[in-house]
Amino acid sequence: MTALDDDARRYHRWQFRLAVADHLLTAAVLAGWLWSGAALDLRGWLERLTDSPWLQVAGLFLAVGGSATLLTLPFDVLQGYLLPRRFGLSHQSLAAWGRDRAKALALGGGLGLLALEVLYASLRLTAWWWLLAAAIVFAGTLILTAVVPIWIVPLFYRLAPLEDAALTERLLALARRIGVPVVEVAVADLSRKGRAANAAVVGLGRTRRILVSDTLLSEFPSEEVEVILAHELGHHARRHLTRTLALQGGLFLAVLGLADVGLRAWWRAVGLAAPSDPAGLPLIALLLLGLGLAATPFAAAWSRRLEREADRFALDVTGAHEPFVSAMERLGALNLAERRPHPVKEFLFATHPALERRIAEARARQAALGAA
Repeated sequence: MTALDDDARRYHRWQFRLAVADHLLTAAVLAGWLWSGAALDLRGWLERLTDSPWLQVAGLFLAVGGSATLLTLPFDVLQGYLLPRRFGLSHQSLAAWGRDRAKALALGGGLGLLALEVLYASLRLTAWWWLLAAAIVFAGTLILTAVVPIWIVPLFYRLAPLEDAALTERLLALARRIGVPVVEVAVADLSRKGRAANAAVVGLGRTRRILVSDTLLSEFPSEEVEVILAHELGHHARRHLTRTLALQGGLFLAVLGLADVGLRAWWRAVGLAAPSDPAGLPLIALLLLGLGLAATPFAAAWSRRLEREADRFALDVTGAHEPFVSAMERLGALNLAERRPHPVKEFLFATHPALERRIAEARARQAALGAA
């Protein structure tokens, strides 16, 4: 094992431990609000202030979510700031990281509150709330997917058109050959924050763009950039985004359906006035947290399958087996990827096949092509 492999193993081991601790503490905070009666007390106070169930849900969300965010802040700092700096992945200052984290919390909190308001409005309207809420949230997910490159990404990175005209035309020609129309090729300034390199094809229809990091352009030769983008374009050519959105919608529907079963089984036991009582927010959050974790292995397995398919697509389209292998090696080193994660951890959580598996499959396809 090389020193880099050892660093990657230690980095991901610590990230996993911190993620587990974060989830356990979050669950403990939610349980505390629920079983201590604090959520009921807060709902009673909010009822005296306002008759609006929308404002009552918002008040409970801010109190419960704010307390969980505050108590898990040390894990957040360790995971997002200290560990990446310790292992050389980030060189952001604490102030800059804090600004990014504040934006992420504001965005996530706003979307989370909107989703909860939809959920509770559905609960007040119908016993089939979980079906109605899933449909509305799914529609919202489609909208978010479309606006990511024009509203979300610019909140965290500066985007500029790719200045290398030859590479721009090469990537646009690749997109045309594959049959995936894109609006532009844009560069994101990842180097301002760390050494990680990445590329993506984001958006839908008229918002679809190729995004490449400036670190990718500075560290990778053009043939490696092309095969990486062929992989990303392959996701769109093979309709992976559509299929993944459909799967996510199905999983979310199942999670909400099971949450309805749990809510109707336990709402009286925790002292709620009705299933739609805003004081049940910690109970719903606990149910969604547990069921979401249970659904993670299914989503991860699906993602690994699509990543393998996109790898094969990129190799078939470009024939660039050696550039693919060297690109994977370079990405693994820059992003501190685990070459051989523990099989159980990979099965439960990994969204991509292990780095060594991807390289081995590319070499096997190259050998088979040579033999043929």
